[in-house]
Amino acid sequence: MADWRRRRRRWRIVAATVAVLALAYVSGFVVFAQTLPRHAHVTGHPDAIVVLTGGGSRLDTAEDLLDRGVGQRLLITGVNRTTTRGEVKVLVHGGPRFHCCVDLGRDATSTFGNALEAAAWSRHHGFRELLVVTANYHMPRSLNEFHAAMPQIRLDPYPVDPVGVDLRNWWLHPRTIRVLQAEYAKYLASLVLTRIMSQRIRLLLDRNFIQIDSTAPPTWPVARRQS
Repeated sequence: MADWRRRRRRWRIVAATVAVLALAYVSGFVVFAQTLPRHAHVTGHPDAIVVLTGGGSRLDTAEDLLDRGVGQRLLITGVNRTTTRGEVKVLVHGGPRFHCCVDLGRDATSTFGNALEAAAWSRHHGFRELLVVTANYHMPRSLNEFHAAMPQIRLDPYPVDPVGVDLRNWWLHPRTIRVLQAEYAKYLASLVLTRIMSQRIRLLLDRNFIQIDSTAPPTWPVARRQS
């Protein structure tokens, strides 16, 4: 009888722990979804723009911002290695500043890779403030990983509304819920990993292995430390 009572007590503790964790996860998810950025506007005075590939509207938005005079240069990070500069120009409807002021990052295959490319590029040109263009639901994770890679740089978010993701009444759309839930799980993992990998991030940047398809010379070498 005593053993049965102890087992029952342990199961109650396990069940209560699982219930608390589930409630915390669901509550956190609701807060995450409700606080995603919904309005895009340029804040501050960004030196340059970084756009993460993954949706045509992101690229068009970033190119339009550049043509309107926002920032000195634009980095498109995550470009496929087989895609030519001419093809990218057609894809983003490149304007008069495309050939002089648009750089392509071809190494990134993840948001973490995007952050490393953007950090190396910023150091390459000596930028201090960046406008980050990506999907609204992707913005929290992007800013977290970008900040981990370049904590000295000011990051201004410029969220883009992706097709098929409705944040206004997200709880009414199963597809939006699935997208947001998957992104929330990645965001939580990102919060943990960026804390663990902070030293490795700096080491990767100092090794100067990231190459940018740039049309302009650097302000200083990528590997040089800022004083």
